[in-house]
Amino acid sequence: MPVTDGIVTALERNWDMVDRALQGMDHETMARRPNDSSNSVSWILWHMNRVWDALLNTWLLETPQLWIREGWHEKYGMPDDPDERGVGWTADQVANWNPPPVEVQLGYYEAVKAQASQYLASVTQDDLEKPIVIPPFTEPRSVGSAIGQRTWDNVAHGGQIAYLRGYYQGMGWYPR
Repeated sequence: MPVTDGIVTALERNWDMVDRALQGMDHETMARRPNDSSNSVSWILWHMNRVWDALLNTWLLETPQLWIREGWHEKYGMPDDPDERGVGWTADQVANWNPPPVEVQLGYYEAVKAQASQYLASVTQDDLEKPIVIPPFTEPRSVGSAIGQRTWDNVAHGGQIAYLRGYYQGMGWYPR
């Protein structure tokens, strides 16, 4: 059994739920915010992917992020800032953000999912125990802890996407 089996199971179940929630959603629905203090499906999906992309490429693989390497920032009409993940955005910033076409959003999502799956399939117990410092934190923690945190974040954001799908269009995320 791979050492990341539990993490992979959680992520795959979440991705499956998100896939079903996004199925058939149009640009207008994905970009809609339920109120002035909430994020859209598009924004949540973008943020969810940016956080994983940064963790995988900047901190774990020490390679350029997909965001930059594959030109996703250009497709989103955004700068190539590797630190731009939506963390700390104000309500005004979220309100003024213009998501790209659905195909672009889904393309980045699929690219990040594929890379995360590939990485997690190759991780060893020693890899998970390796200490790492990820700013803004100054204390080292294990790679396994960092992956666990991102997995929790991903599942929380996946739930938000599924909830908004249900709110706007019915329970398309619900397991069949």
